[in-house]
Amino acid sequence: MSLITSNLTPNIGAEIKADLNTLLGGTAAAEIRDILEQRCVIVFRELGLSDEQQLAFTATLGEVILEGDEGIYKVTLDVNENAHADYLKGAFYWHIDGTTLTVPILASLLSAWKLSETGGDTEFANTYAAYDALPETDKEAYSKLKVVHSLENAQQYVQPEPSYAELQAWRQAPSNTLPLVWNHKSGRKSLVLGSTAAYIEGMEYQEGRALLCKLREWATQPQFVYRHKWTVGDLVIWDNTGTMHRATSYPLDSGRMMHRTKLAGEESFA
Repeated sequence: MSLITSNLTPNIGAEIKADLNTLLGGTAAAEIRDILEQRCVIVFRELGLSDEQQLAFTATLGEVILEGDEGIYKVTLDVNENAHADYLKGAFYWHIDGTTLTVPILASLLSAWKLSETGGDTEFANTYAAYDALPETDKEAYSKLKVVHSLENAQQYVQPEPSYAELQAWRQAPSNTLPLVWNHKSGRKSLVLGSTAAYIEGMEYQEGRALLCKLREWATQPQFVYRHKWTVGDLVIWDNTGTMHRATSYPLDSGRMMHRTKLAGEESFA
């Protein structure tokens, strides 16, 4: 069965309409995977999956990473629902999940259960398209650069004056040195950026920080970005290997609730 698809912007995002039985049965999984690789973000509007259905659908696409309650992770700032809610405040800044790992997750699936009355959209930036649009001279120069990523750097956005205990806790996650340009198995290339990017190896610190800032600004220009305005029941999948993402601001006491499942990584950064 062919899926009904439409592009959401020229460079990123596709909406899919499909029968629920088709999605849960896995007959469209290969086609969905292909669309995800090409478009980076897939939207299923008002699909209204239960947790069990979301897990089952995720499993048709690859290996599921079980987390949270019975495989579902509650993305919320409500400490009564998620004891690590403070850590999730880092989601307000552009990032790629798993940059402190050798093999990052392939993709995340996020469904909307409760929304904030204001804010709380999710933005996605296509780091494949951002790389492709660079001048050739820049591509050549950046291909040689290595960037050190750390949880500490990301958390400094949220808490610029941490306690010593907080700092030590952040440093339990080791830093990771990654190429600025990711050469994928497919032959495509993307930029590896985001809030975890601390500095560029072998480059004067301030110069390196300025370049990382410049490239983040480049990669998040409107032509590379899709902004999703949520409706309860929406399901969104994004390719974590070719996008950055962030949540737009919303009241911290809004009770906004998303349920997330994840697909295990299949390709290292190297």
